[in-house]
Amino acid sequence: MGVPTNKRSSMTFFSDGRCHFSHRVRIVLAEKGVSVDIIDVDPDDKPAELADLNPYNSLPTLVDRELVLFETKVMMEYLDERFPHPPLLPVYPVARAQSRQIMYRIERDWCPLVDKILAGGKDVAAARKELRDSLVGIAPMFTDLPYFFNEEFSLVDCCMAPLLWRLEQLEVALPKTKQAKPLQDYMDRLFAREAFQQSLTEYEREMRS
Repeated sequence: MGVPTNKRSSMTFFSDGRCHFSHRVRIVLAEKGVSVDIIDVDPDDKPAELADLNPYNSLPTLVDRELVLFETKVMMEYLDERFPHPPLLPVYPVARAQSRQIMYRIERDWCPLVDKILAGGKDVAAARKELRDSLVGIAPMFTDLPYFFNEEFSLVDCCMAPLLWRLEQLEVALPKTKQAKPLQDYMDRLFAREAFQQSLTEYEREMRS
């Protein structure tokens, strides 16, 4: 595990301003109101310091004094425990386990589709269709609950919001149907949050300008 060469007096987040994985952590930081030094890193021109901190030399990387984290779900849960208000995971073990499993499925089912579309290639059209159909399929769940399987905003929503924000960039158009409307309403709730707006980089704002 990488160890910082110098102790830091504040938290530092090495972020890729274009990446949905970095974005999810910035949302958590904003929701918590954490005082953090966010360093926007070009993935093709990483600072030498990053390789000293992180054995994978990957983005994003979170540094909190002597602690270095380089897996986003670990970062998010660490921040939720380190800064407990407002809580972004349920209190009860069963509900917490369900939230973690949903985050796992987001990463396993949807994140690869997003990355495939961004990478381009012959399978892009099929990936767009699969992502659109899958999202429309979950839309009805937002009829009764304002957030993803929850009455309150949670880490699951922090994972979902960056993907949904990128739909226009991905050229994934949701159908204007009664079935899809609860999902669109959910997206509107996410994007209207002050913390979400604070989390956006200039690049991300231009996606929907």
